[in-house]
Amino acid sequence: MSDVPRNKPPDPFALVSKLKSRSPAPVHLWNPPFCGDIDMRILRDGSWLHEGKPIRRQTMVQLFASILVREEDNQFYLVTPAEKVRIQVEDCPFVIVLMDVLENDTVTNAAQQIRFRTNTDESITLDSEHGLMVTEQVPTGEPHPIVHVRSGLNALISRSVFYQLVALAEQRQIDGDSVLGVWSCGVFFPLGSIK
Repeated sequence: MSDVPRNKPPDPFALVSKLKSRSPAPVHLWNPPFCGDIDMRILRDGSWLHEGKPIRRQTMVQLFASILVREEDNQFYLVTPAEKVRIQVEDCPFVIVLMDVLENDTVTNAAQQIRFRTNTDESITLDSEHGLMVTEQVPTGEPHPIVHVRSGLNALISRSVFYQLVALAEQRQIDGDSVLGVWSCGVFFPLGSIK
């Protein structure tokens, strides 16, 4: 007979012990049973905590990120073929920490590509599938810029990267309003209205 209590929450480190790849796992193919909540939290700055302590090994964070999903209930889960556990996310599970602009020799900025890198080392090109949305935080009114990464998971754009986007922005008229925004992969992404 085992000495392990039956109600002991799953060990998140055991969940990823057999995973090798840093790229996203095929979680959409897995339908494991829900095994409960674990004391894991992703802070607004992209830091991962387990039982209140930072997870310092970046490779472990990348592995956890590769099995992270957001389900229809707007909750976040770590999913393997055998288990699914719920974790807490303060804002977005990822943070955009770097930006690169690839430009073509054209007259307009519409042909440029904006590429982002997340704190978990994922690369995303801003395009129609990986859109950018800027809302305002309540009550401060500060911009809250996010980019869609994959499968309902978003990344908060860090302040320094957002300043880079604003420096790259151009003005357009949309529905009679003057809007600042950026072009990437032929799509114009508004950053905010000019008042």
